[in-house]
Amino acid sequence: MLTRRIIACLDVRDGRVVKGVHFGDLRQAGDPVALARRYASDGIDELVVLDITATLEGRGALLETVRAVARELFVPLTVGGGIRTREDAHAVIAAGADKVSINSAALADPGLITALAEVYGSQAVVVAIDAKGRHVFTRSGTTPVARDAVAWAREAEARGAGEILLTSIDRDGTRSGFDCELTAAVSTSVGIPVIASGGAGAPEHVVDVLSSGRADAALAASILHYSTWTVPSLKAYLAGRGIPVRLGPRGRGSC
Repeated sequence: MLTRRIIACLDVRDGRVVKGVHFGDLRQAGDPVALARRYASDGIDELVVLDITATLEGRGALLETVRAVARELFVPLTVGGGIRTREDAHAVIAAGADKVSINSAALADPGLITALAEVYGSQAVVVAIDAKGRHVFTRSGTTPVARDAVAWAREAEARGAGEILLTSIDRDGTRSGFDCELTAAVSTSVGIPVIASGGAGAPEHVVDVLSSGRADAALAASILHYSTWTVPSLKAYLAGRGIPVRLGPRGRGSC
């Protein structure tokens, strides 16, 4: 049985990690390098860094932050925010990212998915989908587009995406649980891994989305940033409920 991944997400604004609710009401959550170091030590499976204002500000990702975070990691690093061209993707990967996450740029030019997959391989291309229900939104969740989340996920896969990062805007930051119905609808419609995001507040939420939600991975922020649960304790909880996860010596999470 394939192991399920626990992925920590660092939403970065002005070089600091922030966390909000429904993509707004942001509050400070710490230093990205310090958090990356902590998660790497604790046995996180992967790390995602999202420069959440890059697209709105019309700029590329903060490469120095990417470099500093990458130096702390021995697990895959995905970077998103402000990646609009092959040159943007190259800069992020050269700074230490293993994968790039594209969202607004992919909606504006779906051919970018194929272009990046041809250069870096599908395994390095993550298409992020922000949705309210099944309605897709762009530009950091501020602008609705005439796209259905399931149909867009299928198209992204057909164009070469290797993973889908699916975020429920309705659940983001609420700690009320993932949108398992939406996640299952996307997961059962594509043949590539789906990372569920938005709503993690307790270990049972992660169990739900990895089982009934059919997700391949669960992305968490608040529950980990503020030490509500640690990576090892979360993985131990999942393992105790039959969810296959990577565990190190004495149950300590590791990759």
